[in-house]
Amino acid sequence: MEYTTLGNTGMEVSRLCLGCMSFGSSDWREWVLKESESTEIIERAIDLGINFFDTANMYSRGESERILGDALAEFDYRDAAVVATKTYFQMRDDDPNSGGLSRKAIEQELAASRERLGVDAIDLYQIHRWDDDTPIETTMRALDDAVRRGHVRYVGASSMWAHQFAESLYASDRLGLDRFVTMQNHYNLVYREEEREMLPLCAKENVGVLPWSPLARGYLTRPHEDIDATTRGKTEEYLYDHPYREGGGPEINERVAELAAEKGVTMAQISLAWLLHKDWVDAPIIGTTSVEHLEQAVEALDISLSASDMAYLEEPYEPVPVSGHS
Repeated sequence: MEYTTLGNTGMEVSRLCLGCMSFGSSDWREWVLKESESTEIIERAIDLGINFFDTANMYSRGESERILGDALAEFDYRDAAVVATKTYFQMRDDDPNSGGLSRKAIEQELAASRERLGVDAIDLYQIHRWDDDTPIETTMRALDDAVRRGHVRYVGASSMWAHQFAESLYASDRLGLDRFVTMQNHYNLVYREEEREMLPLCAKENVGVLPWSPLARGYLTRPHEDIDATTRGKTEEYLYDHPYREGGGPEINERVAELAAEKGVTMAQISLAWLLHKDWVDAPIIGTTSVEHLEQAVEALDISLSASDMAYLEEPYEPVPVSGHS
């Protein structure tokens, strides 16, 4: 395993972060794994040297956090792990204040996440989206208070417009509050709109970058004509609503398949290797439903792509509508 310093935090994290969205209950999403299968993947991740885990309170309505916390305790890895979780989406249908980024929402949902994870302090607490109904100063003060109480070590953000992220950093600096140290954004070979503003901003501010959906919801793992035959392809509305299939998407998919065959590796490994070659990426967040795919993801660290390989994969890309901000 390779390790890197996460932004300017000083924390050393594995170059791959295990995303835990697929752990919890199939009642929430059809492709989500039950606890025993989830724990097996977490155990193998630890064996492979992964020390960075990302979840969210809304994943299986808290079950993902509980499963991760229980597994880290079982394998005596709670202190060694760098644990990240997120808040924003409404957790209970009958409680509108269980979502959003008000002080009440942040304080009560943070307490619930800490309990499910079984930790005194969450290493990286992230806002899952931007809240138009709450002034950013209110949100940043609540997060800063959580850091000062020792309930959170660092705070981060997820998909939003670059001007909103800049506004949040400015508010923190102006008020003397802890600022966001990471950006978890939507970035992969077939969605590169973040290269226009968000990624240069993160590089300038020394903010760690943790791309989500590095394999484009599975679109970059197999020939595009085969996607619809998978469980996720049949049930994931995102694959139909998102313009992965528009513009240069199909040709990029074909070039990934071609380069994978040439190098004797999988399409997923080529797609991950491309991200790992990007200087502004700290750790892609990889979600998986099998130990085999996890092991293949770790092997992608050893794949070397030349400048001509990178250019060949990128050349067909065409601008697509911005997404992932809501």
